[in-house]
Amino acid sequence: MDALKPQDPAHIGTHTLLARLGAGGMGQVYLGRSPGGRLVAVKVIRDEITDHPEALARFRREVATARAVRSAYTANLIDASLDAAPYWLATEYVAGPTLSKAVAGRGPLPADTCRGLFAALAEGLAAVHAHGVTHRDLKPQNVILAGQGPQLIDFGIARGAGQTALTEARVAPGTPGFTAPEVLLRNEVGPAADVFALGATLGYAATGRPPFGVGDPAGVSYRAVHESIDLAGVEPELAALIEACVAKDPAARLGLAEVIARCGVRTALVEDPFYRELGALGEAVPQIPSPRPVSLHDLPTAGPVPYGAYAYTPTQATLPARRRGAPWVIAVAAGAVVGIGVATAFVLTDQGKEEGGQGSDAGGSGTPRSSSHASKGSGSAKGEPTYAADKLDRTLWHSNTGTCQLPVEEHATAGFQIGLSDPDDPSHQPGSRSFGNRLKIEFRDKYATGKHEPYYMTVSVKPPHDIDPDTGKPVAGLLSDNANVGYLSKPIDMYGSDPTAWKSVTYPDDFQSWVNGKVFRSIPLTNDPGDWTVEWHHIRTPDDYTSVMCDGFTVK
Repeated sequence: MDALKPQDPAHIGTHTLLARLGAGGMGQVYLGRSPGGRLVAVKVIRDEITDHPEALARFRREVATARAVRSAYTANLIDASLDAAPYWLATEYVAGPTLSKAVAGRGPLPADTCRGLFAALAEGLAAVHAHGVTHRDLKPQNVILAGQGPQLIDFGIARGAGQTALTEARVAPGTPGFTAPEVLLRNEVGPAADVFALGATLGYAATGRPPFGVGDPAGVSYRAVHESIDLAGVEPELAALIEACVAKDPAARLGLAEVIARCGVRTALVEDPFYRELGALGEAVPQIPSPRPVSLHDLPTAGPVPYGAYAYTPTQATLPARRRGAPWVIAVAAGAVVGIGVATAFVLTDQGKEEGGQGSDAGGSGTPRSSSHASKGSGSAKGEPTYAADKLDRTLWHSNTGTCQLPVEEHATAGFQIGLSDPDDPSHQPGSRSFGNRLKIEFRDKYATGKHEPYYMTVSVKPPHDIDPDTGKPVAGLLSDNANVGYLSKPIDMYGSDPTAWKSVTYPDDFQSWVNGKVFRSIPLTNDPGDWTVEWHHIRTPDDYTSVMCDGFTVK
């Protein structure tokens, strides 16, 4: 939970905002207070989501799901605005740590506590399924250990029976390691897939480890389809119950009623001493009084809300939540996780140590192309970021159009220029999209003048397909568009000592990826023929960065 920033609005609808709970690709989540004094979690969707009909449709469906599902295990919908931007929803605020934060803070849960949690979550899922809805993204981050019992949150990609899938082709919904094999292979979503996610979630709770390991998301998904869940050290009876839930064949999995019966609970979970102690890991609600009594006359009643020039930072609507803080931690607010819930990587962040990044200034051997954007995005780094963590990024460059299919998140300066060239071929023609074994990538601000605050840039080079980290080639049997940011360069201050000088990095020499604290070297270009994507990102911290330009090239 963070303090409000100067650019944040004071109110959303009739709700007074108190603090920030989280941020992500679809918008910002706030802790709010209703006019009558009730605490609410308010998810505000950014204006530019109207350019992404799929994401907006998901948000509308999330509101409809929250309105339809009334359960002791889900937060109730309080209010919503869907007619015009800004779009937002408010749910009741539920205090308590997420299961991911609890395990990170206290380690694996005792077997008896796991059984109680298993039974309670199974009962909660059964209540959701009774409304004809499947959750589709159950995982430790989406379970709040509230004082009254566990709560299921984030129904952003939940789907009712008969609803048309809104997931893009070949990109499975859910999170690697918690998504069922039939979803990954055939996009078959149903109650059995939620049972798989429940088993994987309890596997994490019982071991403190991701159920199918860490690394590249494609590799994690491959293990979920073909390998056994990691249950080393788990009590045999509990391990057998978890294994029965994560069977590869959905028809072989237990039903939720059988899960509850096999847990054999005899007391309420909230009476479990270990469970009660976990509540201390939740964040205290800030006591922030209003500077004066607020009346309804102070609040907007019609038309656009005057939030000021910096109310909404441009953000690509199909990206998931920007990861802030420790791994597996999200805002402690029911129904308030931002993002659309497609496959994501588990990442560690490094916001403490800050070391100097390296980059070279060089003259462009290609012909850089000017950006048509008119204004520079706001924000600058207080210290030099060490690297950029991997994240979901569904931006793809297509050779048939010569453009990326998704817009950038943050507008570049009017003078922002980029260039792609072959550093090993002096005869390489400007504008050519054919390269040898290496690629030189350049950028600068042509019109930079005077002294500038640091403005760190990192470049990503993305193969067209998901890459198996063990082979360095597309994942066999699971070929799909690359949904991650790809390989990244170390951040470079675009202005530095000479603000207008060209800055450059070379692929693959200067590129790596960081996934769950592990470093993966970039692959040769020839390992994955097809359309590659290059993005330039403004980076503030390892897990807070936004794209400012996109280009690409084709590997034959």
